[in-house]
Order: sequence, then structure tokens, then C-alpha cells
Amino acid sequence: IGPAMAKNIVEYRNKAGYFKSRHDLLNVPRLGNSTFEQCAGFLRIPSSENMLDNTAVHPERYALVQKMCSDTGSNISDFIQQKKFLQISLEKYTGYEVGMPTLKDLIDELSKPGRDPRKQFKQIEFNERITKPEHLQIGMILKGVVTNVTAFGCFVDVGVHQDGLVHISNLTHQFISNPSEVVSVGKIVDVKVLEVDLARKRIGLSMKDVS
Repeated sequence: IGPAMAKNIVEYRNKAGYFKSRHDLLNVPRLGNSTFEQCAGFLRIPSSENMLDNTAVHPERYALVQKMCSDTGSNISDFIQQKKFLQISLEKYTGYEVGMPTLKDLIDELSKPGRDPRKQFKQIEFNERITKPEHLQIGMILKGVVTNVTAFGCFVDVGVHQDGLVHISNLTHQFISNPSEVVSVGKIVDVKVLEVDLARKRIGLSMKDVS
């Protein structure tokens, strides 16, 4: 999910209210089946009628879990809360288009419903005197944290309530084909301010020559 799609999701939620199920994602403008397959497993909905929506189990595996529930004579709630999934023999389910490693991962995820899949961000102390884009000046060296990695670079929070972009060409002096080679979400980095466009709300940053 890129910045544009993330914005669509937030705007839809603001208009329609909280998501009641993972499948509500399909109501988000321009979020199709392919994107749904990629992101649905990361969404947690504690208030959903289907407890699987609060686990890491992907919707495409819901039918398999329902089969397991039936075989143990339990509903989804008891299957998860009473850990009845520990009573089943996984071998009998290997014919349901999944192998043993996938089944073991599924059972492992059922044991920790509601777990936040995101890594915890490291705490970072921003410059107290720089709290909004107007405070930024070209050439400033700041400490920030990577909030998103895309094919064209990464976005970094430097404490001004607007993330700046480090284009892939400004990540390192060496050639790289993918920003993930040098940055990841949550990484604390030093950046130099290259551009501040207040009118278009753009902040250009560089990770080169910051020492």
C-alpha cells in the first residue's frame, strides 16, 4: 500500500466509520482484489463478528479454519479462545491446497489473536525548535525515522508533522535498484534538507553527505 491508497483507506474510514470486517476494505475506492490479498492479513478488527478478523489468518484461509472448527465440534470463538486448534491433527488438512509449513504457521497465528503485526518504532527525540515545515532550512541536518519505503525512495518523519521524501537517488552514493537495500520502516536515519515547498507541501531530503 502506497501513500495514495493509504489516504483512500483513511478517507473511507472517516466517512463510513470503523471497519466492521476485513472485507469492508473492498469498499475502499480503487482497492481491488489484488491489493486486498496483499494487505487484508495485516488489518486487525477486534470488534468484528468473525474472530478471525483479529488474527493474522488471511481471509483466503477462513474456509479451512471453519473446516477445522467443524471437525472439533466447536465454533470460531471456542476454537480460538479455548485453543481447541491444539487438538487437531494437521496431517489430515494437507490436501486443502496447503502444506505442513503453512498449516503450522496458521496454528501459530491462531495462538496470538490481536497481536499487532507492526514492529515497534524506536523512540527518537526530534529537534525541539523544529516542529513545522516553516522551520526547515535548506542544508539542515536532522534525525528522522523511516515511515514508508516505496519503489522510488522512502518517506522520513523529522518531527514537523509532514514526512519528507528521500528519493532513491539520494539514499546512498552507491547504485541500488531497490530502496529496501538500505532502509526499512522504523529505521532511524540522518537526513539533509534539500527542498521545502510549502505551497505544494513537499519536503525533499537526502541521506548522502550527512556526517
